[in-house]
Amino acid sequence: MLNKVFVIEDNVMYAMAMKQALADENYEIEVFHNGQDFLDQLSQKPDVVTIDYMLPDMSGMDILKKIQEFDPEIQTIFLSGQEDVNKVVEAYKNGVKSYIVKNDNALVELQQSIKNCLSTVSLKKEVALLNEEITDRNKYAKIIGQSNAMMRVLKLIQRVEKTDTLVMITGDSGTGKELIAEAIHTNSNRRRKPYVAINIAAIPANLLEDELFGHERGAFTGASGKRKGRFEEANGGTIFLDEIGEMDIQLQTKLLRVLQEKVVTRLGSNKNIKLDVRIIAATNRNLGEQVKLGNFREDLYYRIQGFLIHLPPLRDRGGDVLLLAEKFLQVYCDKHGLKHKTIGESAKEALLNHPFPGNVRELIALMERCVLMSDGDVIEASDLIFSDVI
Repeated sequence: MLNKVFVIEDNVMYAMAMKQALADENYEIEVFHNGQDFLDQLSQKPDVVTIDYMLPDMSGMDILKKIQEFDPEIQTIFLSGQEDVNKVVEAYKNGVKSYIVKNDNALVELQQSIKNCLSTVSLKKEVALLNEEITDRNKYAKIIGQSNAMMRVLKLIQRVEKTDTLVMITGDSGTGKELIAEAIHTNSNRRRKPYVAINIAAIPANLLEDELFGHERGAFTGASGKRKGRFEEANGGTIFLDEIGEMDIQLQTKLLRVLQEKVVTRLGSNKNIKLDVRIIAATNRNLGEQVKLGNFREDLYYRIQGFLIHLPPLRDRGGDVLLLAEKFLQVYCDKHGLKHKTIGESAKEALLNHPFPGNVRELIALMERCVLMSDGDVIEASDLIFSDVI
């Protein structure tokens, strides 16, 4: 792809000379004779822009500031008929890469200056490409597994991550639902915006409304100042509502309003605050059963059934248990300053045969116990101290 160079020059003859001087460089060149015509095409994202300091409709400095606002990565070069130190200093302070005075050597300087700018552009593109490749390799790094069950989960994540669809993650306690939520956010178009996670089961019911929606000063005894809720904190990004099935049914009504109207109202206020939040929810409960029991609103139940991802229990993930065990084993060896250990064949067989009712959370605790209790460098079946539920 050719590098794109935009030339802004009101002197038609000088603009032709500039274009001729650059003709052998194999650039895609567009010439504009006033500032507004250029600004109308700025969305084409040129690599380099040469700017005449004095134009008929606006100053070169005005254009420079517009370019900086649009994309500060665009390289800019000033050309001026006069050498005013104050103007030069101001130009460099505002991000111009080169300031060329229109003299007999100006076009030669321009050629070299554009080459220097394009070298910078090329380097930045290479770095961006490298970072993108690194991101692609690592974007699911926290999700460990090669089983068919987990491959299906990854495919579902890839289908929904770039959308704003509400996602419901189901699965037993300890299967890693928050890791799935984090992966969706990290690979979404909102990844540079906030990610806010809240475990509804961990917050007392009488405090949850304030936690989610915030309050104004004087809303209740002790409210000495206003406070943003988690939804406002997540504005522009993603909020993860873990264990949504534990939410009080009265509060479910207010959550439904947030989902439908995309506004939130703080306690003690009648002002609606607009929201732009991607919602991911999770539960280890059968919400359909909770609806029948009257513990979960039917209308909210259907509203949150956006895109369903079911996370399988560890016992259904086959050899993934060994991959996870190896990972956690080394993590805890490092944490406790111990030499790395390996997992012996007898221990592997025991791990594969254990049902893991506590799922990945149980495996994590098991591997830390092994690290602390085993004497040798190899973990054997006798070192595995399973926690039986009484």
